[in-house]
Amino acid sequence: MAKAKKIEKKVKKAKKDEEEEEHSGGASLDDAFADDEDVEYAPSKPKKAKKAKKDEEMEEEIEEAEEEVEKVSNALNGASDEPPSVKASKPIAKIKKGDRMKIDGKEYIVDDHYVLMDHKTTKEMAIEIYDKDDKDYQVRYFDDQMETTLQFYELQEIIYVKKPVKEIVW
Repeated sequence: MAKAKKIEKKVKKAKKDEEEEEHSGGASLDDAFADDEDVEYAPSKPKKAKKAKKDEEMEEEIEEAEEEVEKVSNALNGASDEPPSVKASKPIAKIKKGDRMKIDGKEYIVDDHYVLMDHKTTKEMAIEIYDKDDKDYQVRYFDDQMETTLQFYELQEIIYVKKPVKEIVW
């Protein structure tokens, strides 16, 4: 009789283990949703617009606004998109710290002349200058097209803002 009880316990334990193993991963989808015919689920939330598209749209609007501001500024200042006229006493590449430049009749002192960006086939150059009031400016150009790409910038707060210029002399 003791043997029969031991066998009976083993059989019960085996059945219990088998049931646990069958439900160890949880209920199946069919079992979980078997009696949900009359259940009404909440509607899906609408998808939110991706931030990347919003960022791109915002950048486009900013660029358009900047272009518009530049056009209005140029119109008010009587400037055009033409590069300034240049009167050079030496090649622009030979300009160094301490040299003097005149831009539209105002005198500036050269603080530094360096490569702003190397584009492999050409270099974007910057000449940092300042006036007697210690206000900072930059003259930028591409080394292979100096006459057509010469631009003048004024430092305002933390960014350089392009300014129209008619004549640059060094």
